[in-house]
Amino acid sequence: MTRIHIANPAGDDPFAISQAQWDHAAARHGAAGHVVSFGASPDDTEILIAPPGVLARMLPLNLPRLKMIFLTASGPDRLMPFTWLPDGVALVNNRGVHGRKIGEYVAMALLMLANRMPDYAAQQRARVWQPHFSPVLRGRRLTVVGTGDLGSGAARQARHFGMLVTGVNTSGRSHPDFDRVVTGIDAVLPDSDFIVLACPLTEQTRDLLDARRIGLLPAGAGLVNVGRGALLDMAALCARLDAGTLSGAVCDVFDPEPIAPDDRIWTTRNLVVTPHVAADDPISYNADSLDLFFVNLAAWRAGTPLPNQVDLARGY
Repeated sequence: MTRIHIANPAGDDPFAISQAQWDHAAARHGAAGHVVSFGASPDDTEILIAPPGVLARMLPLNLPRLKMIFLTASGPDRLMPFTWLPDGVALVNNRGVHGRKIGEYVAMALLMLANRMPDYAAQQRARVWQPHFSPVLRGRRLTVVGTGDLGSGAARQARHFGMLVTGVNTSGRSHPDFDRVVTGIDAVLPDSDFIVLACPLTEQTRDLLDARRIGLLPAGAGLVNVGRGALLDMAALCARLDAGTLSGAVCDVFDPEPIAPDDRIWTTRNLVVTPHVAADDPISYNADSLDLFFVNLAAWRAGTPLPNQVDLARGY
């Protein structure tokens, strides 16, 4: 009988896993017989389910029987380096839960940028009547950095509008959601009408879109960041937006979060800010995460590779 502990966020958090949600997921997977606890973690916990922020506050772990940690998030970057992880304990994430919601968010952002909605919002506040005429998305060029769950969700929506979508990843392997996939970002930036950052944050991707690379984007390009704030040189982006050489940006992630009240981000021209909400559906998120957990639990019990195990060397 496996002993599983669920460490939820404190307070009235919409993504705290309830007993009822657990029971429904266990029934869907025919996974009865586990001992499940909430609240303080028992010493005999074998599997721990927690969001990264909650787990970070539990470190160092004193759970001698622990065999697996399931993160209710896809990005483990706030837990790096993984020196705290006990030997023999598998770290598993919920990669695969976010793509559908991210796709809708990116579609919204691309349509807003293509139709100059940040401009119109500023004009409305200033009581200025100034038409801007914009082409449709069909045939326009989108670069998506990251071809995983987030990036492919964005690419599917973009191709629905007839955009030409290039993916950037480390392998260059083709992907059915992209028209082409490349490994080098510098060569594609000058031809990008829009760019979406949707890759994990690692030491290799930190400051990926720095001032030099932002300078490679053509005049009038639009940017969307749904990955991590530290992927992007925000000061350089703000400078180009205020100068009017980029058409606009929609950013959901920042470094640090929340944004300081006096940060120039709040007043930057044609920058739309959302507070890290792009990927999480409060209706389906926990159910989808628990479904993935039970898939990985079945693999663990069968002694087969875990589909969502984090590669500690790569950081995702």
